[in-house]
Amino acid sequence: MNQPKTVDTMNTETNNLGFFYGGSALYALVTLFSAIEPASRAVWFAEILPAVLIYAGAFYTSRCFMFSKTAYTMMFIWLILHTIGAKYTFAEVPFDWFNHMIGSERNNFDRVAHFSIGLFAYPIAELVIRKRLCHPKLACLLALTVIMSVAAGYEIIEWWYAAIAGGDEGIAFLGSQGDIWDAQKDMLCDTTGAIVALTILLLQGRTNVEHNCGKAN
Repeated sequence: MNQPKTVDTMNTETNNLGFFYGGSALYALVTLFSAIEPASRAVWFAEILPAVLIYAGAFYTSRCFMFSKTAYTMMFIWLILHTIGAKYTFAEVPFDWFNHMIGSERNNFDRVAHFSIGLFAYPIAELVIRKRLCHPKLACLLALTVIMSVAAGYEIIEWWYAAIAGGDEGIAFLGSQGDIWDAQKDMLCDTTGAIVALTILLLQGRTNVEHNCGKAN
């Protein structure tokens, strides 16, 4: 049975809705930038589709459930990075400053983007915990396994698309850059991002059901 919302809770949800709209405006600008003369229009459409669908899901959910600002921040980090990657293709995003910083000749933008996918473990666990669908520890385990499953599924989709498209388009979408262990490393980055996100959730004390039920700050 849902508890009545307090004034503080309603004020917090209003603030978080404004935060979500602000993130949406930024994401719209990035999407517009991404859509202007992408490296490959076909790859852009293939890459932008999952981002748009996930944003649509977040927008629809905001009508009945407000995530915390931290959760929305983690969502928009991936949405923005993925949309930038769609413009250039992930292997060609201007990212030399980071590659030089870690001493790598490979463009690691895709690794960072995969890490950001794992951040979605935070909103998944937050939703399950606040809805009291299961014990917080189980909610965190569920969020981790969901991310790992999505990561594995996306690698299969990449292989499938690359095999069908073939040529430069398929290679650009796959983005392996000649690394035979690219899929495994991508999944590791996804999982690492999820672990980091869930650690933040734990440090914030959001695994305390009694303290956080109904809260969205």
